[in-house]
Amino acid sequence: MSHLPPLVDPVAELTLDEVRRYSRHLIIDEVGMLGQRRLKTAKVLVIGAGGLGSPALLYLAAAGVGTLGVIDDDVVEESNLHRQVVHGQSDIGRTKISSAADTVAEVNPYVNFVGHTERLDTSNAVELFGRYDLVLDGTDNFATRYLVNDAAVLAQIPYVWGSILRFSGQVSVFWAEHGPQYRDLYPEAPPPGLVPSCAEGGVLGVLCASIGSIMVTEAIKLITGIGNPLLGRLLIHDALEMTYRTLELKPDPEQKLITELDEYEALCGLQGAAGVDAADGASIGVEELAAWLAERDRGERAFTLVDVREAGEREINTIPGAVHVPKGDFLDGTALATLPPGLLVLHCRSGARSADCLAVLHGAGRDDAVHVDGGVNAWVERIDPSQPLY
Repeated sequence: MSHLPPLVDPVAELTLDEVRRYSRHLIIDEVGMLGQRRLKTAKVLVIGAGGLGSPALLYLAAAGVGTLGVIDDDVVEESNLHRQVVHGQSDIGRTKISSAADTVAEVNPYVNFVGHTERLDTSNAVELFGRYDLVLDGTDNFATRYLVNDAAVLAQIPYVWGSILRFSGQVSVFWAEHGPQYRDLYPEAPPPGLVPSCAEGGVLGVLCASIGSIMVTEAIKLITGIGNPLLGRLLIHDALEMTYRTLELKPDPEQKLITELDEYEALCGLQGAAGVDAADGASIGVEELAAWLAERDRGERAFTLVDVREAGEREINTIPGAVHVPKGDFLDGTALATLPPGLLVLHCRSGARSADCLAVLHGAGRDDAVHVDGGVNAWVERIDPSQPLY
């Protein structure tokens, strides 16, 4: 028995073609004609046409959601394709919105696809959410997650949240009017750099389908008013052990009332304040690094180039001549005892982790250490495009 009423009223009727298409839904008593008519009425917004957004878009469209919106300002890259199944090889370089629109049209031509080729931020979130009945959020950073939560509270609509990293995933339903919100799960953002993004930690591609399909299941339950949604429960999936477990989640009675949006980049920036401060005036570009490496090869300059990424990342691309000391060794102090004397030049994938490690070195008195702005991604883009990006 559902704890919540259906999210939307049903449309008057389905067309003959729609009855044929959704016949397997229609013969399920819990869904039936009435539930399918509610799905046709529903307006659902998906945040991002990425790893979780891709399967969500496919199955929301296939299920017959009448209006399917997606907001994304990114373009399709080759590294997306192992998990972002709404896009294909021929879509590389296209906007994700245009790629997703074509795929959704192939899956179900009766769906009204609405693309928002822009970045979700404080200027548009509440107004945009107000056009929809339900939001699905599969974003991979805390700043956007808090923005989605607060905008949903202000727009007075529920949303389905999903998260993935490596082999694990989480799903819940948040609706402040009827139960917990995201801030009850994470009252404060973890310290910057503590939780890696998928770009840093990786993700098993098929995990996106597992978690994304659960998110769509929850959306269908909310729209049609069937079953017991994950409102007040957190579903945790471990793909390696193939286990699913749920934890109870309750609203915090002392939770601060949300009356306006916050400054989310400042609240949970991806890079720590110490790293930002350390990098100020202690950064070099990849062009300068290339010149330094050439001078080192000629014996005209001495320094140690240190790659602070994880070992698996170094198998994808490298800056020649770098030694490997992962970020964890800086954070636990191990690196301070093993790094050689002299000038140290740090790099990571994009510059955020190396800046955090730089702060550790500066705090230990290695004030001459610098890091590479833009990291190995900038190196590949501007110095050695023969290597892959990730």
